[in-house]
Amino acid sequence: MAQQRYNYILSRGGQPSEGAAKAAEPEARSGKKQKKIKTKEPKLRIYDGNLDMVFFAVVIVLLVYGIIMMFSASYIAGLASPSHDGYMYVRTQGIAAVIGVLIMVVISFFDYHFLMNSKIVLLSFIGGLALLTYTSFFGEAVAKARRWIRIGGSAEGGGISFQPSELMKPILIVMLAFLISKAKSPKLGKTDFWRYIFIYVAVCGNMVLQRHISGLILMATIGFVVMFIGGIPIKDLVKLALVLVALGAVGVVIISALGVIDLSYVFDRFTSMSTAESGEMTAENWQTAQSLIAIGSGGWFGLGFGESKQKYLWLPESQNDFIISIIVEELGYIGGLVVVILFGLLVYRGFYIAKKAPDKFGMLVAAGITFQIGLQAFLNIGVACNAFPNTGVSLPFFSSGGTALLIQLAEMGVILGISRQCEI
Repeated sequence: MAQQRYNYILSRGGQPSEGAAKAAEPEARSGKKQKKIKTKEPKLRIYDGNLDMVFFAVVIVLLVYGIIMMFSASYIAGLASPSHDGYMYVRTQGIAAVIGVLIMVVISFFDYHFLMNSKIVLLSFIGGLALLTYTSFFGEAVAKARRWIRIGGSAEGGGISFQPSELMKPILIVMLAFLISKAKSPKLGKTDFWRYIFIYVAVCGNMVLQRHISGLILMATIGFVVMFIGGIPIKDLVKLALVLVALGAVGVVIISALGVIDLSYVFDRFTSMSTAESGEMTAENWQTAQSLIAIGSGGWFGLGFGESKQKYLWLPESQNDFIISIIVEELGYIGGLVVVILFGLLVYRGFYIAKKAPDKFGMLVAAGITFQIGLQAFLNIGVACNAFPNTGVSLPFFSSGGTALLIQLAEMGVILGISRQCEI
């Protein structure tokens, strides 16, 4: 059985884990004639194993908690919108949640090795990069940031809008996991080195053009973490980082000289952190200052569900980037602590699934997605508490955004699919 499992992984193009290889050794030495396995492009297959119910339960609890609190945080903003509909945000989020859960469950039944198909990986990356580049130059601009594509409707609303950067996060993880798991050696050869340089410059360069600082931080950090976990030597990662920093510095000088983008807003974000703490109210620190007021007003047990004062248009984006502030204001530090604990459980279980994955590709994909969600939650909560500059990062499963929620639940489906092939 161990040998059959070992052969199954090889036939899907995967790289078996050390445990799977050792388990197959006794049968290989027993003298039995082994069939020669041909490596071929993985096809779409169903794998009906037992999924990780702990991980699944944590995702559902996060989702339900998020919808309830998003409704409370968004009701006033909905009434103040042109449609005067207090249920507009929660309706969209609820529909996305139902569809997203169905997508998550369906994806969990597919053999994740399909993502190792080189055509799927390449086309996904090219498509995601094309969307990013289009957005950088022709996307919808909001507060000087060009991060969105709107399908139908107008700039005033309507239609469907989404951030291609949300889609690029899992695509980048899968791309890097594919390259690392297919490499003959963890050390970066000249071709591999410049391949990673191209990927980083293409993705992170678009984040700069979109004035998407949170996207830049997330993409850069996720990529290096996946490569580190994948076993690429620290020396090679340092060389890669130095080259990217040098290229980034040259790019910033060129952009500033040509006046393509005004990058001074980055320094304004850092300055606003200190002014918010001092109590001075400015246009730059308004969101952060109102967020701190909301968090401070909640105390240990909060003002009560639905009783937030800051959501009455004092705190902009209360249903989105600063929803954690409303949670703490209404449910207190206890309510905020529950959010932290739930994300902690999700990250712990996600890495546990990654550790038990049957091959390197599955391990890297599960670890990369888990790290992405955990880092995004960490940054969002840190921004609301004024620990980091305001970068516009959303809170997974909580912040308003139907397409982002669909993508996040699809990512959870991939991890659950990996868990079906784990010996947990």
